[in-house]
Amino acid sequence: MPAVLGLNFHHDTSACLIVDGRIHAAEEERWSGLKHNRTTRKGILTTPAHALDWCLRSAGITADDIDHVWTPSMRPTPRHGSWESTEQAELATMLPRALGKRLRLISHHTAHVLAGYLLSGEEHAAGLVIDAGGSALGPDTASGRERITGYDLRPDSIDRIHQVAPAIAPGPSGPERTHPSLGHFYRNLALRVVPPGNEAEGSMMALAAFGDPDRYYKELRDLVHLGNEGFVRIASQWGSYAPETPLMVEDTVWTAQSASSKPLDARADLAAAAQRVFAEAVVHVARHVRRITAARTLVFSGGCALNSHLNGTLAEQSDFEQLFVAPAPHDAGTAVGAALYAWNYVLGQPLLPTPEDADWGPPPGPLPDGALAGGYRSVSGLGDRLVPAVAALLADHKVVGWVRGGMEFGPRALGHRSILAHPGKAATKTRLNALKQRADFRPLAPLALAEQADAWFLGDADPFMNRVVRARHCKSERMPAVIHHDGTARLQTVSRGHSGVRPLLEEFHRLTGVPVLLNTSLNFKGTPILRTAEQAVAAAVELGLDALAVEDTLLLAPHVRIDTALSTSSGTDSK
Repeated sequence: MPAVLGLNFHHDTSACLIVDGRIHAAEEERWSGLKHNRTTRKGILTTPAHALDWCLRSAGITADDIDHVWTPSMRPTPRHGSWESTEQAELATMLPRALGKRLRLISHHTAHVLAGYLLSGEEHAAGLVIDAGGSALGPDTASGRERITGYDLRPDSIDRIHQVAPAIAPGPSGPERTHPSLGHFYRNLALRVVPPGNEAEGSMMALAAFGDPDRYYKELRDLVHLGNEGFVRIASQWGSYAPETPLMVEDTVWTAQSASSKPLDARADLAAAAQRVFAEAVVHVARHVRRITAARTLVFSGGCALNSHLNGTLAEQSDFEQLFVAPAPHDAGTAVGAALYAWNYVLGQPLLPTPEDADWGPPPGPLPDGALAGGYRSVSGLGDRLVPAVAALLADHKVVGWVRGGMEFGPRALGHRSILAHPGKAATKTRLNALKQRADFRPLAPLALAEQADAWFLGDADPFMNRVVRARHCKSERMPAVIHHDGTARLQTVSRGHSGVRPLLEEFHRLTGVPVLLNTSLNFKGTPILRTAEQAVAAAVELGLDALAVEDTLLLAPHVRIDTALSTSSGTDSK
């Protein structure tokens, strides 16, 4: 029974264990409560200790049973050193000896792309990874890091066929070295559009739907030069992290500190221009990778692949026939890619099936003992009656927390740690954004029965909520709570293989004729998705949800009534 382990020690710290063809994976933030589990000091690494411990316990093995351990490299190597003598040795000391002695390094971008390719089911694919930055490209920091990388991917080879490296460009004081990080470019602009205290990139993507991209397009487009052979050059500072650099647009200075003072319409226009310029650059590179590889399918990963609006544009304009976005394209997913590399390329094991769900994490555990706060009451032991009861509540426009099965791996709730609602009232979106302290312009996502999605939406979605599609106009009025200002929606399709929410969605469809539910993550502002049943109960009370389903137990708010026969029939225990 072979066992391989992938680890990510950097932000979005995570662990992924593959044993006997099954994935066990979790993110450390779900235990630490620190979103992205990032450290405050640059260069300080953290071990995904809780995630690793859970993976081992879930698989029923110990560290001694693991055959290979791989992790992405992120530090530049010294001029007279090597991975093996520096970063690898340092990381090995952070692990139990049995794991440390087996540790090997893989490039950050290669781990990213394999987290998609090796789960895509494709024989031959092109790969594209774009993020803020990855592994060092040379023996010192002057050589730069991975920022934009293209691959030709096959079962027996991983060929890096395109790399955008730093460039020297004219500057006001002479030649300047520029970095081509589209991830940093997008984040730099987001910091100047979205006031502090909000998720910058996600909020800017949402705000862009309200703006006029033409107003500031020329000024932002002048910052990005697109050349032959997929070349990208970003004006000095804007292609690297530059939180303090002022942006001058139409004689107005934009800084991170001034974002809250700018009019909302101006911020929306700048956001729309930024989204357009960003997407044009990514499409430019993707088309070049297509010409080199002649592949039909593009596998896209890296932090920029979290931009679901970009992914919709890529699907339409990149010249590829198919787009596959990694289930977890952010840095936590590099642990998955590292483990899959060991499983497929090192051990030669068969490819795992393309997943329909990402329920790779821990179950919710037991509910808290004793009386519930806020006057909530519970009905336990419902078994098969839970789904009809919750579907009836949702059909009555109640807002329900839903906690079932293994936790999702990745940044988005996919029907295991979710807040669900009927999509038929726009006021529901307003209520939920207020409960979660989100800006009202931010949309909430739909999940839909996979076989019904084409009747309600235009475009190909995926099971991991990674792509924006357009709602069919004739259906929009039946689901206004999940349709964005521009008529789009970040759709998750739910197939029959989904272990968490599929039966509920089927029953809701039977009751209402609507195969769509509103879905948002069960968490508080600024916190990760909540992991345990105990945390979910506390959140339901504090957020004021109408009900919470945890496995086969239903918790009800004081104002919510339920069929008396259900709550008092044999086999249940009302508290």
